[in-house]
Amino acid sequence: MSLPNINLVPGTGNVDSQKSQEQGSQRFGELEEKLQKQLDKALYAGGSPAAQRLRNFLNGTWLGEPLHVVLTDVPVGAWTVAMVFDAVSLSRSGREFARAADASIAIGLAGAACAAAAGVTDWSDVDPPARRRGLIHGLLNISATALFATSLIQRKRGRRSESQSQSGSQTKDRRAAGRLSATLGYAVMAYASHLGGKLVYENRVGVDRTAGQPLPQDFVAVLAESELAESKPTRAVHNGVPILLVRRGERLFAMAETCSHFSGPLSEGKLDGDSIVCPLHNSRFALEDGRVLDGPAVHPQPCLEARARNGKIEVRGFRQRRVPEA
Repeated sequence: MSLPNINLVPGTGNVDSQKSQEQGSQRFGELEEKLQKQLDKALYAGGSPAAQRLRNFLNGTWLGEPLHVVLTDVPVGAWTVAMVFDAVSLSRSGREFARAADASIAIGLAGAACAAAAGVTDWSDVDPPARRRGLIHGLLNISATALFATSLIQRKRGRRSESQSQSGSQTKDRRAAGRLSATLGYAVMAYASHLGGKLVYENRVGVDRTAGQPLPQDFVAVLAESELAESKPTRAVHNGVPILLVRRGERLFAMAETCSHFSGPLSEGKLDGDSIVCPLHNSRFALEDGRVLDGPAVHPQPCLEARARNGKIEVRGFRQRRVPEA
């Protein structure tokens, strides 16, 4: 028996759904880009030196590490302790653990505000696809903070009811509502922290992009001397590692060409005195020793010794001086 002829017509539902998702993603991308540009404009304040100093502080340029990462330990730690105190207070008749939980939540809120200021500053210089993940991470942290703030308000109302000799059941209900808000906030914070980990380990936000680059231990030729013009950032390559070369009068400077912040090509940047400005996010590094002069970068650029020999520019990594034994 022959099978009947069946004409299979591909359904349009999946195609329409996919197009709708793509359009939604595109609109969200445009929204986050506009938000980031407005934020960046506000933070730079038209190139104000005071605004740049504030950005440097919030980025952690002075610290050598992202300040946001340090500050996030305050709310995470304080709110974790608050959850423990809440759990203990349920089995104890005294009020000391309940008060300790309230104080921990308040400390966490203060830390969250500081961490948010640093995080927003970092996010203003993050590129896709990390930009979207960072925005979601920030929105979740705002939600968690709002829930903990709600919890603290409910707890204070419970204490006020207690001091005004209102019914014990009303006081307990308000404290129970406070504990519930805190539990929800902690769950949201935990997932936001998970996304924060992905930003670091998958998107490499806040890590040193030059870490692990093999620099030559002995002098090697990387460029013909005639190809290095005066005051022109020039890119050379040795064993797959890009190296920035700059001639300033009689002096030669060499450093890793990959920006430590977000892998920007420093050879395409501009010189500002004896410093180089990254073309991506305007991080500025001293040619002398690679230290960060302006963020958003926080990690210094690895520098190399440079010399001209036999018509070639030679470089090698700086050797550590041996400390004489006592």
